[in-house]
Amino acid sequence: MAMWDKIKDQAKTFQQSQGTRGASGSGQGSHGPSGGGRPGSSSGGSKAQLIGMFKSQLASAKNELKSGAYRDASMAMCALVAAADGRVEPAERQRVEELIVSNEVLQNFPADQLRQRFNQHVDRLLANFEQGKAEALQVIAKAAKKPAEARAVVQTGMVVAGADGSFEQSEQYAIREACTALNIPPTEFGV
Repeated sequence: MAMWDKIKDQAKTFQQSQGTRGASGSGQGSHGPSGGGRPGSSSGGSKAQLIGMFKSQLASAKNELKSGAYRDASMAMCALVAAADGRVEPAERQRVEELIVSNEVLQNFPADQLRQRFNQHVDRLLANFEQGKAEALQVIAKAAKKPAEARAVVQTGMVVAGADGSFEQSEQYAIREACTALNIPPTEFGV
């Protein structure tokens, strides 16, 4: 529970540090009529709110996220998160694929490119987890040159990981490792 509150605070600070960039859309619906001011009210919707916040942060940077490095790293990231517990059920793989191809920012890229890269990583992770993970982290690390892209890779992973409403320990660990590969302090994302 506390982890989500921590991330929420950090994401808020992150948004403030972004200044006015992407502020045009932030007024609509992000707080809703309830205002969310009641101390007990945040816990239920906090994950959904958080994922929504990452989505809107990604959307505001959409035009900058067109590089092959971002595409490849975010697919490696999604695969790493999906396979974090060492297995990927066919249904889960399909669900993550759908999330990927329907993601607003990832629509900068052809769906078949995304699917191919995601599945390639998942297959490698399932065949040999340690080796597959090392390869995925190498691809993720290539996005470290541009801090905005690096953060977007982690946010993309978190949007996909959090889509089922729960963050497993193994998923948090995968995100932490990706942060290390990207030279981003994991605390920025509360993991």
